[in-house]
Amino acid sequence: MRNYGIATLTIAGSDSSGGAGIQADLKTFAAIGTYGMSVITAITAQNTQGVFLVEDLSTEMVRRQIQVVLDDIPPQAIKVGMVSSADIIQAITETLAQYEVPYLVVDPVMISKSGCALLANEAKDALITKLMPRAFLVTPNIPEAEEITGMKITCIEDMKKAGQMIRSLGPQYVLIKGGHLIGDASDILIGEHGIEIYHNERLNKMNTHGTGCTLSSAITSYLALGCSVEEAVARGKQYITDAIRYSFAIGSGIGPVHHFYQFEGEKINGNS
Repeated sequence: MRNYGIATLTIAGSDSSGGAGIQADLKTFAAIGTYGMSVITAITAQNTQGVFLVEDLSTEMVRRQIQVVLDDIPPQAIKVGMVSSADIIQAITETLAQYEVPYLVVDPVMISKSGCALLANEAKDALITKLMPRAFLVTPNIPEAEEITGMKITCIEDMKKAGQMIRSLGPQYVLIKGGHLIGDASDILIGEHGIEIYHNERLNKMNTHGTGCTLSSAITSYLALGCSVEEAVARGKQYITDAIRYSFAIGSGIGPVHHFYQFEGEKINGNS
């Protein structure tokens, strides 16, 4: 299904350890088979143990990156990840409004795997009121969905209610990821055709750095390749499940998923 003549774009922060953010997105785009491009919104100093410093790029640099890429290589789908300031969100929203974007996937990154806040308080409203209404698909995990809706989510029914609340904000589809639930780790897709539940295999793996970034960029790739949203989510979930299955230990903390597992005949050494 790979087609490297189809372009995908990620607008997100840089992860210096390579497991999440721009780096994870580009690895995923390449593994699934689209031509990946990037607009960097922030630079982070991080490793497998945590995020130690975040520095935003200027709004003009973010704006110009988007403009020059889209003027030359229009992407079939765009994923927006870490955007930590209201000004940057405004710049992204205004700039994308000048172009025809077939699919916009918004992954509302708010908290890192290590617990570091990645979204300034004043930026949350901008994310909800300016960027999310333009999205084809929004992909919050449970803590992010709780931040957006203000409700506590403890079960599947809560996920359905939260998803409907988020969809009422403007996106066409909402995928709430259930990995933070106790027990069943089902994900729920809410859209114009109702609700679809994806029952997940819960894997007992330590090395899960970059799972959210990877899933959203996988779905972005499959949308760009022509899949329906339901098929893109199903294929993306299978990709991240196997990437977690073959994740590996590197560094002293939470290691990355294995973005290129499908190119190996067997699990690599060090899989936890």
